[in-house]
Amino acid sequence: MIHHIPNVLSKTQLQYFHQEIASIDWIDGKNTTGSLSAIVKNNQQLPENHPVTQQLGKIILDTVNQNALFISAALPLKILSPYFNRYENGETFGFHVDNAIRWDRETNSRIRTDLSCTLFLSEPEEYEGGELVVEDTYGYHEIKLPAGDLILYPSTSVHEVTPVTTGCRISSFFWLQSMIRDDSDRHTLFNLDQTIQNLRMQLGDSHPEVVKLTSLYHNLIRKWAEL
Repeated sequence: MIHHIPNVLSKTQLQYFHQEIASIDWIDGKNTTGSLSAIVKNNQQLPENHPVTQQLGKIILDTVNQNALFISAALPLKILSPYFNRYENGETFGFHVDNAIRWDRETNSRIRTDLSCTLFLSEPEEYEGGELVVEDTYGYHEIKLPAGDLILYPSTSVHEVTPVTTGCRISSFFWLQSMIRDDSDRHTLFNLDQTIQNLRMQLGDSHPEVVKLTSLYHNLIRKWAEL
């Protein structure tokens, strides 16, 4: 399931991000990909060990960990430190699938990539092309979001970034391991959680039906979660 998470970063945060990013030299994006993906990858990335990269990544992690919609959709167990990329002058990343296992440089451990995240840092009108195209059961979805918005999608999906023909597209990307491995189970829990939130606003937290559904939600997590 694909989820759009709006307003992850504020306009003030975005301005700060662009100011800090402007102080760093970009490197070839092929430095952080596997041999097969490198064939179709043509972009630039910030050095992953640069202090600014790590500082901005921490801001993103702090923000998503406080975002109720993100938590509801992802049910994250572990989140990898974010990377940053740039596309311009026809740069692109052809159709590929993300690696199933990645190394977490912060915790010195491996994580399973259940969900992929792209956080847009450039406004759509600042560049032509550069759509994130994600394939799922229902076809191909072209995604180009406002700066500060995030897209969350299964890492099992074949996807690409189309060529940026004019302007410059900057984004952050990262992966996470969910407590709920199965995408359909995560989707069930997301829909149940959103229903509970709506009923809480209509009926109040102590209404018997709200309590019953909340109990069901937590019992399903208890049944499906992998920790």
